[in-house]
Amino acid sequence: MSAAPTWRLGWVALWAALLAVALWTRPPLPLDETRYLAVAWEMWVRGDFLVPHLNGAPYSHKPPLLFWLMHAGWALAGVNAWWPRLVPPLFALASLLLVLRMARLLWPERPEVGPRAAWLAAGALLWAVYATLLMFDPLVVFFATLGVLGAVEAACGRRAGWVAVALAVGLGLLAKGPAVLAWALPPALLAPWWAEAARRRPGRWYAALAAALAAGTALAAAWALPAAAAGGPEYARAILWGQTAGRVVDSFAHGRPWWWYLAWAPVFLLPWSLWAPAWAAWRRRGTGPDRGLRLCAAWALPGLVLFTFVSGKQPHYVLPAVPALALALAARLDGHAPGGRRAAAAPALALLALGAGLAAWLWGTATDAGAALLAGARPAWLLLPAAAGLALLARPGGVAALATAWATLLAALHLALAPGLALAYDTRPAARVLARLEAEGRPVAHAAKYHGQFHFAGRLRRPLEPVLAPGLAAWARAHPEGAAVVYYPTPALARRRVAEGRAAGAAPLFAGAFRGDGLVIWPARAIAAHPRLIEGAAGF
Repeated sequence: MSAAPTWRLGWVALWAALLAVALWTRPPLPLDETRYLAVAWEMWVRGDFLVPHLNGAPYSHKPPLLFWLMHAGWALAGVNAWWPRLVPPLFALASLLLVLRMARLLWPERPEVGPRAAWLAAGALLWAVYATLLMFDPLVVFFATLGVLGAVEAACGRRAGWVAVALAVGLGLLAKGPAVLAWALPPALLAPWWAEAARRRPGRWYAALAAALAAGTALAAAWALPAAAAGGPEYARAILWGQTAGRVVDSFAHGRPWWWYLAWAPVFLLPWSLWAPAWAAWRRRGTGPDRGLRLCAAWALPGLVLFTFVSGKQPHYVLPAVPALALALAARLDGHAPGGRRAAAAPALALLALGAGLAAWLWGTATDAGAALLAGARPAWLLLPAAAGLALLARPGGVAALATAWATLLAALHLALAPGLALAYDTRPAARVLARLEAEGRPVAHAAKYHGQFHFAGRLRRPLEPVLAPGLAAWARAHPEGAAVVYYPTPALARRRVAEGRAAGAAPLFAGAFRGDGLVIWPARAIAAHPRLIEGAAGF
């Protein structure tokens, strides 16, 4: 393959390699990935594709598009775990394909801008992490990018662009609610600033935008209104109001200070935050107004400002800004692939230090029996990014080389921690026990708020009964044939309670790790006879 196709398409191979490593080494992670699998599974089992359910109750926190896409794959290939975990990464990949198209429209005389932007986005730490997870945000990124591309197409005189805007709004709302509007709408609303067509005929532009918004809203309402009627008043309030007002006013449980994103931006944007050509590109004076750069500003800045002042903050909330920032930086960079030893020094040294430092740390802590994630760690894998850092110092490259080198850090972390990821995050061993209990018709209590972490893994068909620890002994006495899922704040406490139970002739049905907690499934008779076994139990 020639250098040009490698440059243009190599980022797809980078995406595929990271995804393959993640799927091979990492089980579906509780609580988010396992929850979304559980909701899709419960909809599938119930045959109810209108109202999502979790543990027998309507699930109002997310709209159904991702679940429907999971079902589409299951309808073709049977129920499996691999297809749902491919869906969001495929949307992440498709988002960067849209960026390529956008770059061709905005800078037709500069064919290198699109591939460079794809490399910049694919290599950014925030993108590389979330592009391999089963989450809704890659769908939001895709539909936000589709909406922006639709506005660009419309500005170029293509009416199909407004169809893209309508689909982006409607399907984006069905993907994760109103969050998509924070990224998809500002470029169209600010179009007179960057688009000659909107500046010349603003009335026609905003009329077309209003029609696209109405069509997109109608598309989302075609699900929301019947679902609200079927799910009951509380569910209706949640999907029609709570997911908007609640996130803006209180934003659930992720309240952080306004400056949180600013503080973390250098980490989210690694390695580019350490790359000298990126800083030089922003400092360089332009030759005049650039409609593409103005578009990128209208795309990224309003959403970033909005989410900065919303109380709840999570890294993935600002993931839709990454393609915009990558496209702007790609356009500002001069030359095909800027490089040089001085340019690569900071990110190369940081990669070398991180790889070697993490390897040394793991060699020193991998024997800590209290840390399930570190059990069986393979620190030698982390010498791979250290070697990549050395290679960058010896033979610096441009955007593609730097993105590939830093991707080895994420891949090596997965490979190094693979045994611990299985031990601490794989819910299948416990879920198999729960499936056996369900098949025997025995009731099961869950001594904490239940997030569905066992339902898909065990293909469970009946809800678990949430019973907080203070009421668990009474529940056990009332259900002597049952069992209870109990969490302990440390694995050490769980092991101590298991030893006490075995000494008293009350062996658990299962004992293991769950994230940082200890997890034990006790027979109800054991808890009823020995209440001390649940002393110190905790939820999450």
